[in-house]
Amino acid sequence: MNIDNRFINELVRIINGALRLDIDKVRNYTSFLAEKLESAGDKSSADRLRKLLDEADNQLRPADVRFAKALPVDAESRFPLIEHVKLKTLQEPPLQLLQTQWDVVNEFVSVARSYASLDNPELSGALSFLMYGPPGTGKSRLARHIAKELGLDLYVARLDGLISSYLGSTSKNIRALFDFAAKTPCVLFLDEFDAIAKLRGDSQELGELKRVVNSFLQNLDTLGRQSIVLAATNHETLLDAAVWRRFTYRLALQLPSPEQREQMWSDFISPILFSKRDLTVLADLSEGFSGSDIGEVCARLKRRYFSTNNKPLHLKDAFPVLQNLAVGGEYGERFVARLANKDVIAIVQILRERNQRLYSLAMLAELLGLSKATVHRLSKREGGE
Repeated sequence: MNIDNRFINELVRIINGALRLDIDKVRNYTSFLAEKLESAGDKSSADRLRKLLDEADNQLRPADVRFAKALPVDAESRFPLIEHVKLKTLQEPPLQLLQTQWDVVNEFVSVARSYASLDNPELSGALSFLMYGPPGTGKSRLARHIAKELGLDLYVARLDGLISSYLGSTSKNIRALFDFAAKTPCVLFLDEFDAIAKLRGDSQELGELKRVVNSFLQNLDTLGRQSIVLAATNHETLLDAAVWRRFTYRLALQLPSPEQREQMWSDFISPILFSKRDLTVLADLSEGFSGSDIGEVCARLKRRYFSTNNKPLHLKDAFPVLQNLAVGGEYGERFVARLANKDVIAIVQILRERNQRLYSLAMLAELLGLSKATVHRLSKREGGE
């Protein structure tokens, strides 16, 4: 009998749950296998599996109880500890990564597709991936991309919400979180990871938080090969050395390069607003911006565009928005922020010195909303041509 390799992982997980007498795990992965079979065109087999689940429900549980994935909640507040991200309806521009970064991501996805079914005693523990770098550099989007590629549900745990004011409750929350991941076919994404995985040697932290780190490490170690764990942090220097060792894949994400920024502008906005020449200028002016920052600028410009009955936008409309959103930010120096408090003469000088070919007199006139003659006169006053 030939079995499609796409379904081996789910069969292994179902058998694993049955051997452990874990009925929830068997149900969850059987339901997930039925979804995959139906997506592959085998509706008959999918219906047979769902019928088995319904019959088992009627035999082992009250008639009014139906199969559902109950999300873990905080024991005190009853707030959910995780959030289910609906990937099927989510539309996002493509990620902009360097080829070396894509190599790491693609290797992880390739291994994750078959990891649970590999028959090798040397392989143990959950497959894990740590992303780190400045805010807005694509960590959450990359988590969504990986889950989509694997065809798995994505559950996001915001770890600052796991920390309870009640002694010992945080460790219980972590246990509930990992119990859910062990029984459910999903990608578990630990966002704001540094909230829990801080250095145990930090003398300013309470003993409870240090115990929480130990609890996290123990729970991560007990996860089987059927589990996939992603984590993200903006403050990698706060992570305990033992935490680093638990993640078999690691990826640093930086602020985008000029080429990446130009592509981001193109993905976010150019089809309706800006030319290729404009994109090059916008990419240069947005030095120091993250991908999320550029997306925010584009969203603001598009709101203006649609609220003015599609009145054409120009570079002079984008320039003040860039300056406005450049203020603040913990990471990197945003070039355009240095122009915020300058007069027009100084701005002309700085941009001409930065790249005279890119910032021609005509381009500066368009960018600043001035006539070309005025820009020419200002550049002369500043010792220009």
